[in-house]
Amino acid sequence: MKDLLYNESRVLREASPVEAGFDAARLARAREVLARAVENGAFPGAVALVVRHGRIVLHEAVGKASLRPATREMTRETIFDLASVTKVVATLPSVMILLERGQLRLDDAVTRFIPEFGQAGKEGVLIRHLLTHTAGLAPFGFLYRCCGTREKILARICEYPLGNPVGTVEVYSDLGLIVLGEIVERVSGRPLDQFAQEEIFTPLGMADTRYRPPVELRGRIAATEDDPWRGRVLVGEVHDENAYAMGGVSGHAGLFSTAQDLAIYAQLFLNGGEYGGRRILSPVTIRRVTSRQDAAVPVSTRGLGWQIKDPTFASAGDLLSPEAYGHTGFTGTMIWIDPVLDLFIILLTNRVHPSRENDAILRVRPLFCNAVAGAIVE
Repeated sequence: MKDLLYNESRVLREASPVEAGFDAARLARAREVLARAVENGAFPGAVALVVRHGRIVLHEAVGKASLRPATREMTRETIFDLASVTKVVATLPSVMILLERGQLRLDDAVTRFIPEFGQAGKEGVLIRHLLTHTAGLAPFGFLYRCCGTREKILARICEYPLGNPVGTVEVYSDLGLIVLGEIVERVSGRPLDQFAQEEIFTPLGMADTRYRPPVELRGRIAATEDDPWRGRVLVGEVHDENAYAMGGVSGHAGLFSTAQDLAIYAQLFLNGGEYGGRRILSPVTIRRVTSRQDAAVPVSTRGLGWQIKDPTFASAGDLLSPEAYGHTGFTGTMIWIDPVLDLFIILLTNRVHPSRENDAILRVRPLFCNAVAGAIVE
């Protein structure tokens, strides 16, 4: 089915649930999941978007975009801090574009591009290891506390010893994606945000997707944390402290976007790398990054960048196919794509507003996905 889908070039359009094989009454239960979540305080607000066969069957805004310092309603056009969804929407495709152009390989050592990275046992780390989170790097570090610039943060990561031997265990790591962002910059000769804007977002018409959104857009941006470190409610400033210290642009966080723009990106993957007449990636590349990498890295359960649905637990719930792939973000964001069902689910929330201590979204995500998938009847 996946190859057949890749032969179609589909552009998003709104349609009735029935046209996409949903029972409309059953799909309404997904809306109820979100309404209950807001009512129960899982997050102030959310925007959800569901597409099947290229047809938008649900695009819903619920709750508030901001509670303090002023109340604002959530709308379908609200812009969100994507947090770690940045990894698969900006950094991953940037790396793969360079790979397709013959400028790097998955099995290139990181030191080929960042010689200073080869300290403390990291000489054997490959780009493939960074993309599968098997490099042995620590999950994260409070680098913003000691290293106030992008250059100092990268230097500190280069000095860090490995937490595990390379390729022996999968440990999700922000540090590895920071390094990948630096590789994109050194290979392309362009800053990561510029490269992604010129090569991905602008060609696809993702007009609301960018790093460092300008001040004039803050009225459309969902608030995140009332941040004790910065002493203010964050609106339009990246929530992740390390990304903030790096000037707002990093391979692991910093991207802002809307559900509508992310829908274009998700449809690009279901179309095999093309959308609206613009090809960003090859179907061969799409197939590679969305397949389990355990043949090359036996301990990996992931694709390249993407999380592949786990048979026992995933934010994707219980009903999506084993071939589904997705990613979540700390601020309350999520995208899951299922090539077997020809479906994707986007759920963007401001769950860290006003405090990051609220983790109720961990249960809401799979409940919402189950309600969506359970509404498919043909």
